[in-house]
Amino acid sequence: MKALITGATSGIGLDMARYLDTLGIDLILTGRREERLKKIQKELHKKPKIISLDLNKEEDVYKLYDKVKKENIDILINNAGFGLFGDFNETNLDRELEMINVNIKAPHILTKLFLKDFLTKDKGYILNVASSAGFMAGPNLSTYYATKNYLAKLTMAINEELRCQKANVSISCLCPGPVNTEFNKVAKGKFLVKGVSSEYVAKLAIDKMFKRKMLIIPTLKMKLALFGIRFIPYRLQLIITHHIQLKKNK
Repeated sequence: MKALITGATSGIGLDMARYLDTLGIDLILTGRREERLKKIQKELHKKPKIISLDLNKEEDVYKLYDKVKKENIDILINNAGFGLFGDFNETNLDRELEMINVNIKAPHILTKLFLKDFLTKDKGYILNVASSAGFMAGPNLSTYYATKNYLAKLTMAINEELRCQKANVSISCLCPGPVNTEFNKVAKGKFLVKGVSSEYVAKLAIDKMFKRKMLIIPTLKMKLALFGIRFIPYRLQLIITHHIQLKKNK
């Protein structure tokens, strides 16, 4: 088998690459930081193919597909993404548009293109990395939460379409809570509660993906939290979430 992972230079993407490598799966890794990709290439047992691209640029997204479409990919993992803390009226618009490109446009395009290929050969796995934020609105992280809502709901809808088609193709969505990665540094904030290890999340996500699980939510605590918010009025949800986000910025 062969897997393509975006955002593979750190965090969950990197740990997914490490875990898949132990399973003997061939890898194609992408990211913006070529030097990191080269370092990872030397680290893994099955030397992966590396492609340095910027998924903020639409032309690079299509370029990535063109580079690998003949590689007989079996697994697509859309992991690239980032966040940005701050009130919506104060956050940088250009940075938010970059976030929308990376968190929404890139996985949308790649999911569409690879799904067509997977359906043609009637096999394949797609794993989209969203967040527990994909089930809420997030004051002080508004654009990030909105992008993860898009990705989570898109994945769920496609999953149902594939089920109705009785296709031998699976699409899953990883929706973790806080994870110990570079997210805080990039988003310029911090988690209020202790995050779980990216190694744990990566292994769980891959294992559940192979079991064709639609939603993959690490930890019982996060599962219970997401279940509980269904019974909380939207206004109260927003007040609670905003309070938490403000504490992250202190």
